[in-house]
Amino acid sequence: MLNLARRISSSSRFGGGSRRWLSASIPGPCIIHKRGADVLHDPWFNKDTGFPLTERDRLGLRGLLPPRVISFEQQYARFMDSYQSLEKNTRGQPEGSVSLAKWRILNRLHDRNETLYYRVLIDNIKNFAPIIYTPTVGLVCQNYSGLFRRPRGMYFSAKDKGEMMSMIYNWPAQKVDMIVLTDGSRILGLGDLGVQGIGIPIGKLDMYVAAAGINPQRILPVMLDVGTNNQKLLKDPLYLGLRQPRLEGEEYLEIVDEFMEAVYTRWPKAIVQFEDFQMKWAFETLQRYRKRFCMFNDDIQGTAGVALAGLLGTVRAQGLPLTDFVKQKIVVVGAGSAGLGVLAQAVQAVTRMAGNSDAAQFYLLDKDGLVTKARKNLDPAAAPFARNPGEIDGLGEGATILEVVKKVKPHALVGLSGVGGIFSEEILKAMRDSDSPKPSIFAMSNPTMNAECTAADAFKHAGENIVFASGSPFPNVDLGNGKVGHVNQANNMYLFPGIGLGTLVSGARFISDGMLQAAAECLASYMTDEEVQGGILYPSIDCIRDITAEVGAAVLRAAVSEGVAEGHGDVDQKELTHMSKEETVEHVRKNMWFPVYSPLVHEK
Repeated sequence: MLNLARRISSSSRFGGGSRRWLSASIPGPCIIHKRGADVLHDPWFNKDTGFPLTERDRLGLRGLLPPRVISFEQQYARFMDSYQSLEKNTRGQPEGSVSLAKWRILNRLHDRNETLYYRVLIDNIKNFAPIIYTPTVGLVCQNYSGLFRRPRGMYFSAKDKGEMMSMIYNWPAQKVDMIVLTDGSRILGLGDLGVQGIGIPIGKLDMYVAAAGINPQRILPVMLDVGTNNQKLLKDPLYLGLRQPRLEGEEYLEIVDEFMEAVYTRWPKAIVQFEDFQMKWAFETLQRYRKRFCMFNDDIQGTAGVALAGLLGTVRAQGLPLTDFVKQKIVVVGAGSAGLGVLAQAVQAVTRMAGNSDAAQFYLLDKDGLVTKARKNLDPAAAPFARNPGEIDGLGEGATILEVVKKVKPHALVGLSGVGGIFSEEILKAMRDSDSPKPSIFAMSNPTMNAECTAADAFKHAGENIVFASGSPFPNVDLGNGKVGHVNQANNMYLFPGIGLGTLVSGARFISDGMLQAAAECLASYMTDEEVQGGILYPSIDCIRDITAEVGAAVLRAAVSEGVAEGHGDVDQKELTHMSKEETVEHVRKNMWFPVYSPLVHEK
């Protein structure tokens, strides 16, 4: 469908979180090679009842639509009325059922009219992000085989070995800028969901369009189906994936290798984001491809960046300069790809500030407790963060979270365990004795039921003076006497859109550690001192396009300074080099797509 059009000219305007009907000028005409019902069945070009009469004539639509022309604004209002009626009619029903009902109504619009869908999403991002992204996307993935109505994205399976180079040309878009890829092996904190994990790339790319203005004609969600070890799915008659155990070892890597070669043969400038791979393959593929292709792993690097931004913010919340981060004692619970990624970026930040990593006071715990160098069969990925046994009196291999918190008195307790409620009342109360005047508790696991603690419990047991962050959204906590316990959503949506957009606009050959650090530091400095000291670490999602523009520009500048930027479109490397900070932000904004109806012209 998508290769059937070419733009004569276009205007990429920056759109915000309110109805800016006049904020985008009318784009140049779009030439298409379809007529009649084929246009109405194409969600990219379909305008529903919004086709003007002249367009109906030249596209052969007369008689195929009701005679009245409905404006874009009226279509928008009609959809919002339908959505609000759904909200009203489902009050009191189970939360999961309501969330899926909301996802369905948005998905139907997505299937029918992408331009209107993305405008609705951008203008109402705070309300709709939890539906198309975290946390509802986890529920969608669990039920995806039953929810499936229309194919979206591409599926490459173990049965396609040897055919991927030709299969990649089945995708109709001539250009693809952004690909999100999963193998379904570790979907959020829900585990192996096999082919049903395709909901994650779809949701992530919707956020790329809404937050970063990536043109939806140039995105591609991909499922790499190498089987599943989920016995429930294998027995499910509706399951849409391969009914076989997951490939392992070289067989698995050969499939991923073939896919990556196929993608970069057709689209050498594309960016691939790896998403929700189980830990061993997350680290293996990141090291295998990051110097060969323009790719990154959001669970390792995106989560790490958002957490680092929050941890840097907690230093500011204590009234200290960022350089005091080297003195912070941080306990990380969870030794998966996210936990290890957070520690790796935190160590890099300490090294940059102190000149070496010896000053780092980080403690890693997994399901077996504190990770020390005495651990038998120590995971090589966790080894750099293992402490010396007995380094702190009374703390040895396998010490519990409670024991570590009581002995270390950490400034920050970070949860990336995927185990709901693991931060017990006792542990939270122990954080009252933290060496920080403003202790920080990050319950970052998704979806909501997997959060290490709730916001209400954190403020109740750890005290009103804490800084709290979570991966999934929680409401702010009423502390009484007019005080509010602010809930910060430490979600990757604040970073990965900017990382992707900044990399794209810079034309970088690969994504460096410096580019990722620049993204995290930009986010950390986004809030004012007053906001941070009030416990607010992250901005409102209503500002997501502003945030993404700033983060994207920081990534672009880092790519230029490291000499990996090659330019994009009409702007070459030399021009990027001479841009001021303000000019890079404006340049990134100009490259953000904004949804408005384009005049359509038919060409045979």
